[in-house]
Amino acid sequence: MRRRHVIKATASVAAAGLGMPLYLPGARAQAFPSKPINFIVPWPAGGSSDITLRAYGEAASKVLGQPLVIDNKAGASGTLGAATLATTARPDGYTIAQLPISVFRLPVMQKVVWDPLKDFTYISHLSGYTFGVTTKADSPFKTFKDVIDFAKANPGKVTYATPGAGTSLHLGMEQIAAKAGVKFTQVPFKGGAETNAAVLGGHTMLQADSTGWKGLVDSGQLRLLCVWTAKRAKSWPDVPTLKEVGFDLAFESPYGVGGPKGMDPAIVKKIDEAFKIAAQDKGVIETHDKFDMPVTYMDPAAYDKAARQLYADEKAALEQLGLAKKT
Repeated sequence: MRRRHVIKATASVAAAGLGMPLYLPGARAQAFPSKPINFIVPWPAGGSSDITLRAYGEAASKVLGQPLVIDNKAGASGTLGAATLATTARPDGYTIAQLPISVFRLPVMQKVVWDPLKDFTYISHLSGYTFGVTTKADSPFKTFKDVIDFAKANPGKVTYATPGAGTSLHLGMEQIAAKAGVKFTQVPFKGGAETNAAVLGGHTMLQADSTGWKGLVDSGQLRLLCVWTAKRAKSWPDVPTLKEVGFDLAFESPYGVGGPKGMDPAIVKKIDEAFKIAAQDKGVIETHDKFDMPVTYMDPAAYDKAARQLYADEKAALEQLGLAKKT
């Protein structure tokens, strides 16, 4: 009995002297999560992204046994979550964030505090967006052709709200303008709740955004002029695509969830499994259907590979458009 006691004590002292933990890293992963997880949503509350990610957070919380606390950090074209992961978040799994496409685009356009190839742990790819252009129901613009005709006669006078500079909505509208030979004026906001208010209040003529406008379109307060999907959206079968109104363009904006670099793979796996199960949750599926968002789940390995390809594709496209920063 005494011999066993001496051996145990000696081992404890030795471990303490060497500054070594008395548990293996796997034990930490097994205990995870032992407290709430901060889930950064880089958009304002009330928009389609916020509502969808809240549904995911609620469903994933049931799997993990701890709440995912939504932390809205709106602004900077949806990149404040990425900035937090790259600069202040610890890689312990207790801070995660949505990573929209602007996270891969802005580093090509301007100086930022993150590198999408080095600063993140890619956890789960989740979905993408259906985009469209809306105007007030009493607007003189009955079709998207009306917008182009007005823009040709009034250069720069067509104003449109977006959820931020450098987003797919901003770049998409600029590509449309370039192809049509017209000039639009962008008015950037922090997210869909604000772009809805801008067009409803007459502060902008148009809104280019994801389907946070769905309820307003369906209730007749906004008119949907076109969608940016390759095929017509199932919720609005009478609304033409960009291709149908004369522009050979289609835009999707994939997004997922990531954490800081250096996360324990076992913890990454736990979070990913929770989101994978959440993607099959009835409430999450209903939210996807509500906003016409496809479910495009990928595991960490597939998401990491896709993210690197996305960055390469965005870099090439922005360089071709002349929008890449000067080096």
